[in-house]
Amino acid sequence: MGKQHVIGAVLAFVIGAGLPAQAEAAARIHWGPVQSSAGHSGYAKADVWITGFSAETFAVSGKLYDRDKHRGHCAYVRARFHYTGGGTGWSRPSSTCSAKKSFRLASDGEINRVDVKVCLFHTGQRKAFQCHVDVIKPEIIANWPQ
Repeated sequence: MGKQHVIGAVLAFVIGAGLPAQAEAAARIHWGPVQSSAGHSGYAKADVWITGFSAETFAVSGKLYDRDKHRGHCAYVRARFHYTGGGTGWSRPSSTCSAKKSFRLASDGEINRVDVKVCLFHTGQRKAFQCHVDVIKPEIIANWPQ
């Protein structure tokens, strides 16, 4: 009997621990692709998912794609968060020189707007170029299916 109680408790803990991750996944909203301007040999693209704006910590995540054939050009994504209490802050950038990479950019608190910036990145000059910014606000996604 003692083993059954232990197994039951462990099973309940595992199931309970999985629920927040499932709830977070269910609360994600697919924004869609954000693509840089085309360079002379390609572009960068991010398939973007966001959390709801009511989340204490807002997150932008998805897949980043390097579609530029030039050896020294990579894909780059960064988010600028506009905080409800005032002020803005940039996330750390995520980049890849391979075909595809997952990314996650998170805020330090509640926000009321996020600017998602996707660029090509010149590795030799350490400079982003051919950038495109999508502005995402709560009123834009208010009636989107989740």
